[in-house]
Amino acid sequence: MSRRRPAETAVHGIDRLVRNVETGRFERSLSGLTAAGAVVTAAEIYFEHDKASFGNKWMWAPIVLGPVGAAAGVAGVLNRRLAKTVLPLASATIIANGLQGVWLHARGVGQKPGGWRNLRYNLEMGPPLLAPLLVTLVGGMGVLAAVLRREK
Repeated sequence: MSRRRPAETAVHGIDRLVRNVETGRFERSLSGLTAAGAVVTAAEIYFEHDKASFGNKWMWAPIVLGPVGAAAGVAGVLNRRLAKTVLPLASATIIANGLQGVWLHARGVGQKPGGWRNLRYNLEMGPPLLAPLLVTLVGGMGVLAAVLRREK
């Protein structure tokens, strides 16, 4: 006869996630996801901005911030103090850069022939208007990781 946990103590699905947040286990995981997301996002941005020949010097900013976010995410996994200081600072900078990117991309769409009156064509052929928001998601994960409690 096998021993099983009573039904009320078994934790599945979303309840497991909630328990991990309550106990502080999720903070380190989210710091690690921030690091991985920063690397993948920076690589993708590099390829997209390279297609545009880095026509604006600000195109380098998210690429430079990618390794910074990755290092801050790894530091957040390894060290509690860095998770509460360096990670939110780097993440807030990444969020600001993502919002700046939305503005710069919107300006680029408006500068295409026909501007905003030719919206459908310019959204397809111009800079991707909402793509910089993906960078803000990476930064948001880092800020959230810093706010969450950490396991002891």
